This record gives sequence, structure tokens and C-alpha cells, in this order.
Amino acid sequence: MDRCQWVGNDELMQYYHDHEWGVPVHSNQLLFEFLTLEGAQAGLSWQTILNKREYYKIAFDNFEPEKVASYSLNKIENLLQNKNIIRNRRKIESVISNAQAVIEIEEQYSSFSNYIWSFTDGKTIQNSWKSHLEIPKHTIESRKMSKELKKMGFKFVGQTICYSFMQAIGMVNDHTTNCFRHKELNYHN
Repeated sequence: MDRCQWVGNDELMQYYHDHEWGVPVHSNQLLFEFLTLEGAQAGLSWQTILNKREYYKIAFDNFEPEKVASYSLNKIENLLQNKNIIRNRRKIESVISNAQAVIEIEEQYSSFSNYIWSFTDGKTIQNSWKSHLEIPKHTIESRKMSKELKKMGFKFVGQTICYSFMQAIGMVNDHTTNCFRHKELNYHN
């Protein structure tokens, strides 16, 4: 079975690739989770974050924005002592401010999902990359998303992080054409 080259032989990475990466996500809570994990990845490998994902779910109350948005300084200090997550103060504080921004967006736009998916007009962008070397680090859409999210108060949402987020949540189909998931997730067939 052919997969995207970045997957490698790790079983957890293969499972993530085969069942989650590139599948359209519309759950506000799951979108917040992916945005959090993409921000945590900055400067690290995705495999590192994926291995810590279950610990992140526990540490951040299953990514419920309402709970995370109300974290106190005490909670931040506790998270900084948690060896199972990335103990970077700026990254931890960004999760809280991002949760607050998600709530604000939900109040303004009725849902975080509607807002996020508006950057691709509610559709998955279908790409046909033959090699992982062709896949861009960012696009017009991810640059616009980054700029708008920063205006809304989000942190750790640079244009590259936003593009990785878009790939993860199925806003773009960046499975290479030789990968079995490319055709499965190509909704133009």
C-alpha cells in the first residue's frame, strides 16, 4: 500500500495518515485540538506531537474551548510542570488565548468551523502533487488565514502552521497522487 512519503514506518503516524490527515473536520472542538497541536509542533516534528496527543487531551480538558479559556495562572504553572506535553510558556499561554479567540469567533460567526472553512469557500482544495517536494509550505489561503487569525488574537498561527492545519483538517487534499488516500479523499471523482 503506497502512502505519502512523510509517513514512514511508525504505526501511530501510519494510523494518523490513513484515518485522519486530510479528512474534512467540522467539529469546533476537534478544529481547536488540531490548531493547538499544530502550534505545539512549531520547531518540532509532527511525530513528537502525535506521540503526546493523548496527554495533550488530558492536560487541556479534551480541548473544550470554554474550559481552556478560563485557565488561571496556577493552571499555567501546573502545565509547565507537566512532562507529558511541550513545556513552553508561550505555547501553553497561546492555547488559552486561542481558546478565548475561538469563543469570540463562535459568538460572531455562529461556529468556529464556519469561520475556518470560509477561507476555502467551504470546500476542500483538491491538489495533485506527484511528489512531496511539490507541496508548498504555505499558500494564498494560509497566508490570509494567518493574517485574519492574528487579528482575532490567535498566537502560533503563522502561514506555515496555518497550511499544516489546513492539510490536517482536510481543507486541502495534499496526499500525493501515488498515495491510496489521494483518490479516497478526492471529492471530484
